[in-house]
Amino acid sequence: MKPLWLPTSTSGSVVATLLLLLFSCTTFTSTEAYDALDPTANITIKWDVITWTGDGYIAVVTMYNFQQYRHIQAPGWTLGWTWAKREVIWNMLGGQTTEQGDCSRFKGSIPHCCKKDPTVVDLLPGAPYNQQVANCCKGGVLNAWAQDPETAVASFQLIVGSAGTTNKTVRVPKNFTLRVPGPGYTCGPAKIVRPTKFSTNDKRRTTQAMMTWNVTCTYSQFLAQKTPTCCVSLSSFYNNTIVNCPTCTCGCQNKTEPGSCVDPKSPHLASVVSPPSRALNPPLVQCTSHMCPIRVHWHVKLQYKEYWRIKITVTNFNYRMNYSQWNLVVQHPNFDNVTQVFSFNYKPLTPYEGLNDTGMLWGVKFYNDLLVSAGAVGNVQSELLFRKDKSSFTFDKGWAFPRRIYFNGDNCVMPPPDAYPWLPNASSTLVLSLLSSLTRILASFLVLSFTC
Repeated sequence: MKPLWLPTSTSGSVVATLLLLLFSCTTFTSTEAYDALDPTANITIKWDVITWTGDGYIAVVTMYNFQQYRHIQAPGWTLGWTWAKREVIWNMLGGQTTEQGDCSRFKGSIPHCCKKDPTVVDLLPGAPYNQQVANCCKGGVLNAWAQDPETAVASFQLIVGSAGTTNKTVRVPKNFTLRVPGPGYTCGPAKIVRPTKFSTNDKRRTTQAMMTWNVTCTYSQFLAQKTPTCCVSLSSFYNNTIVNCPTCTCGCQNKTEPGSCVDPKSPHLASVVSPPSRALNPPLVQCTSHMCPIRVHWHVKLQYKEYWRIKITVTNFNYRMNYSQWNLVVQHPNFDNVTQVFSFNYKPLTPYEGLNDTGMLWGVKFYNDLLVSAGAVGNVQSELLFRKDKSSFTFDKGWAFPRRIYFNGDNCVMPPPDAYPWLPNASSTLVLSLLSSLTRILASFLVLSFTC
């Protein structure tokens, strides 16, 4: 039975091409909110009413990024909602609204925000201590859960007025939105759940919230962008062919608009490229055949008697973006037998019991956890050593290449299966084997002649 990932006949190649076209047309659909490699991925927003006030309540809002490998990088998250009544925010700690709104109906003390649909952002690092709460003030950055669960949480506190003062009179907000800073997340309605319980520092007393509701937000790559953002290229030691990313993977060079990409050899490069910014700037990519901001290259480097070795290189072609806390997710059947990972952190991802074919890779802190913008140093690389499984290991039919690669949670476009580097044909393999044997025999004769 021939493997499905690499047909060997012409008819099989046609079928593979048709399947590839089918999958490429359906890769970015609304069902992408379900990720087979992270089936329970979501961001949960927990709203705890801690105490009542004269005209409302004090609440702590906590965001948990339960996504294994999708993080939120600078400029960070933005959370919005619509009040059910005429609530206002008197004060906030650990966060702030982007607009105050019309507070002209108030005399004396003026609320922090009077908008019907407030938008909240995180405070920046270095905020005054009297404005901080636990897990705040990271500029909206949230790490992935598998990468660093301690920094995958964000919180802020708010004092809500003109609201109910009992469980029966409080109305939960609606129409929650989460932007990071662009689209991609869809939030469900707030659901009242059992009140959260809190333990004191000495663990001898437990208190609980007056009221708690949760909001669940899920990510869809289709909503985030309709075009891919990364691609994969392949090469191997046993074939001189380098399989580049498919042409026009992320777009095509626009000959009528010279500013659509940047030629790295241009003498005016410095005047065209502005320093990377935290603002939401459109990508300015290096002119390539694929036009992707990110390329992941998988090279089958060496094989030994019991092991084989690959090299992964991630290249940034975007002149306007530094990728902090980047990560890769790679699916390959030999991840169940990883021997060593050089210069990257590694963690197996096992969403399904008994299946260990997916690994997560990310940079070492203060060494290569920052993938800088396009240029001479705009890349990170590592090598992985796998132990061979005699029952499944082969270089034939593309087995040594990954089944799927994600960069920062986004699915990277793979080359078509029939373009993968092939093993030399049987006759070439036989010639190489005979030459290798002849070389060993000649070497033995030379050693014997010298000893005699």
